[in-house]
Amino acid sequence: MNVSVYSREAIEQIIADGTFPENTAVISFYDPALKHIDSGYAHVDYSKVCGDVYYCELDDLDRDYLAEKGYTYDSFFPDADKVAEFIYAANAKGKNIICQCDYGQSRSAGCAAAILEHFYHTGISVFADFDYYPNQVVYHKVFDALARIAKK
Repeated sequence: MNVSVYSREAIEQIIADGTFPENTAVISFYDPALKHIDSGYAHVDYSKVCGDVYYCELDDLDRDYLAEKGYTYDSFFPDADKVAEFIYAANAKGKNIICQCDYGQSRSAGCAAAILEHFYHTGISVFADFDYYPNQVVYHKVFDALARIAKK
């Protein structure tokens, strides 16, 4: 399974160019609508190019800012278990995975790092890449959820 990270802008260009990769599942992180400054903001529309998409509405917050926004570590990212189930299902189908968020640097990178670490023990490659700033809460939540599934 190949795991890649994309920004909203990059993936929308790929969709527009008609070069979206086949045999791919997508985890698409997007900002909560009520908190976004652009009233027309919506998640990326994959409906014409991909049938395996998990849309995940999630603030891009580090652990130090969770309480400021009304979250605890436990209450933040309640979809982590569902994301992990989606990842396992995509892997069982032999799919590659695209992790996408607005800038392609934080939430998507944290998710990709967790997938790579869980399946291949190479998640450090994402943390070591200066193009990414993996969200560590997303990383740990997805990694832990994947580990729980593996124990079943």
